[in-house]
Amino acid sequence: MDANSTTINRFKMQVNKFSGIISKDLSKTKRRLVKELIYGIQSSKDVKLSNISRALKEDIPLIKTEDRLSRNLGANDLTEHLNNQILRLGDDKIDDSMVIAIDPGDMMKPYAKAMENLCNIYDGSEHTTAVGYHLCQVTAANLTHDRIVPLYCEAYSSEADDYSGSTEKLIEVIKKVTAYTKKRGTWAIDRQGDDIDLINFFTEENLQFVTRLKMNRYLHFNNNINKQVKAERIHHHVKLTHKAHIYITKDGKEEFLHLKFGAVTVALPDDPTHWYTLVIIEGFGKQPMLLLTNKTVNIHKSKELWRIVEIYLTRWKCDECYRYIKQSYNLEDFRVMSYISIRNITVLVHAIAYFTSIYIGVSLKLSVMVQKIFILSKRFFGVPTFFNYAMADGIFELLRYTRCGIVGFKGKTGFGLDDFQLSLFPD
Repeated sequence: MDANSTTINRFKMQVNKFSGIISKDLSKTKRRLVKELIYGIQSSKDVKLSNISRALKEDIPLIKTEDRLSRNLGANDLTEHLNNQILRLGDDKIDDSMVIAIDPGDMMKPYAKAMENLCNIYDGSEHTTAVGYHLCQVTAANLTHDRIVPLYCEAYSSEADDYSGSTEKLIEVIKKVTAYTKKRGTWAIDRQGDDIDLINFFTEENLQFVTRLKMNRYLHFNNNINKQVKAERIHHHVKLTHKAHIYITKDGKEEFLHLKFGAVTVALPDDPTHWYTLVIIEGFGKQPMLLLTNKTVNIHKSKELWRIVEIYLTRWKCDECYRYIKQSYNLEDFRVMSYISIRNITVLVHAIAYFTSIYIGVSLKLSVMVQKIFILSKRFFGVPTFFNYAMADGIFELLRYTRCGIVGFKGKTGFGLDDFQLSLFPD
C-alpha cells in the first residue's frame, strides 16, 4: 500500500464533498463536471482539457473523456451559480476589520485568432495593447495577512453582448459581493477606482473604500472650494510630518523603505459637495502615492493615517491570489474555443482557490492531511504565510502516482457524488 494512500483517499473525499456543496441544484451532468474539473485541474496543475483527462484516468479512450469534458464545459455558463456558492460559504469569514480588494486584470491570448469574443486588453507589464479577456477578482484579507478569502472571480469580454462598460462591470461585481457581505470590510482598489461614478457608488451605498488616485486629476483641498491643484502637485501643499520604516520584497529581495506621509481633506471637481481624506505617502517611488478614502480619519494622528496605508498594502497581498490562480494552474494557457467554456474554467479555478485557502486550508479537522500536503510540496525554507503555492505543489505530488482518478470514487463511507447528501452544517 502507498504510504500516502490514506491522505489521497481523504483528499478525494473532500473534493467530493466540496464539489457537492458548490454544485447543489445543478443537474447530475453538471455536478459530475464540477467534481471532475476541480479534481483534474489540481491533479495536473493545468487547465488544458487533455491534461485534465489524463489525470482522471478513466478506463475509456482519452479522446472520449476530453470530448465529454469539452461538450459539457461549453453547454451552460456556471459562473454566476458557482460564484454565488463561494460567496455563500465565504461571507461569514468577512468582518469589519478585513480588506476586500477588487482587482480588474486580464488573460492574454496573443496568438489566438478564432476564440469567441476575443477583445482588446491592456498589457500592464509591456504597457501596450494586446488581445485576450478581462478578469475581475475579489479577495478579502485581514491586516495581518494570515487569512486570505477568495470571494469572486469572473472572466468577461468587452465584445460580449451583455458588456456595458468597465466601470459598470466593477459596480455590478461589487453589488454581487455586497449582497452577501453587506457593508462589512473596507474596499480597496488600485487606480481603476479613480472614477467618479465608482466613487459616487461607494459613497451612496455607504461602503468604506480606499482607492489610489491618478496623478492627472484635479482636486479641491483644505475644505476650500476655491482652492484647486493638480494631484501630482498636492504634496507641495501638505506637510508630511509622519514617518514610517518598512521592509518590502521586490524581485525576490528585501528592501528597507523610509516613508513620509500626511493627509489633507479633498473634494473632486466632478462632485465638490463630498469631502474625503487624501493620504499622501512619499518613498515608494519617484512620485508620491495618493490614497483617497471615505473612512473617518483624524489627519493629525499617525496611527489612523497609517491604517489607511496598511489597507492599501493589504490589497497588494490580495494580488497574490490573482497571481496564484494564473501561475499555479496555467490559467492563461486554456485551449478552449467557446466563451462559456473560458468563463467556466476561470470560475472553477477560483473555486479551487477557495477550496485550498479556506475549505481545507484552515480546517482543524483536516490539519493532518494539510501538513502531509505541505511536506510533499518540498519547500526549502518552510511554508510562507500565503501557502496556496505550496498547497498546489503538494496536491500535485500527492496525486501524481495515484492509480485511479475521482470518477466513481467512493470513500470509506461507500458514498460517491451521486449519493451525496448535503450536510446541514457545512464547514
